[in-house]
Amino acid sequence: MKLNIYQKLHKAACEAGSVEKGKKVPGMHFNPLQHDEVQKVAMESLLKNGLYPVCTYTNYVKETFIMVTCSMKIHDIEDPTSHVDIEGCSAMGLLDKFGTGNGMSYAKKYAFLNALNLKTGLDNDDGYKAKPFNNIPQPSGTEHDNNHDAVAITNIENDIKNARSIYELRKLRSYKYKDAFNLAMKKHLRVYRQLDDLYKTKETTLNTQGVI
Repeated sequence: MKLNIYQKLHKAACEAGSVEKGKKVPGMHFNPLQHDEVQKVAMESLLKNGLYPVCTYTNYVKETFIMVTCSMKIHDIEDPTSHVDIEGCSAMGLLDKFGTGNGMSYAKKYAFLNALNLKTGLDNDDGYKAKPFNNIPQPSGTEHDNNHDAVAITNIENDIKNARSIYELRKLRSYKYKDAFNLAMKKHLRVYRQLDDLYKTKETTLNTQGVI
């Protein structure tokens, strides 16, 4: 008997494997959920069940960041008129050459997670069977919600201050602490501004010294 798109999507969700999380990033207390791993698990199950996702994106440029919203439409390849819409998945990116791509990947990752209710590989992440974490410093006056992920800023500040070249400094923001900056921008704007000011000050110092 031919399955309709909702039956196919249900079957894909039941058959999908769990997503293996990555290793912890310095300065963060949780294991990151990588876009490529989520897409790999989701696409394998969707394609197996005759479903194909197509994404469109809407960008909103703000003063200090770009907001990217992903709209995923999952099509039944056996019935071109049948599809399921996954809406409301969005992410923020920095106002640099990586910002839009980072936002698109992050938003698409959560569209896949929402579409198939994918299981992740570690029980103690994302608030499920989570253990309290301590020693996460906060700047004076910053409000903190214990139910949200917090940014551990001490290591980041020290590494920024100790950067010996522009190349080393930019690697901190674009690679080593990329997730930390994105998380701060989304949930701890005052912390983000503090880190961003420190970063820009150090960048100016290195440029003035002629260190490249």
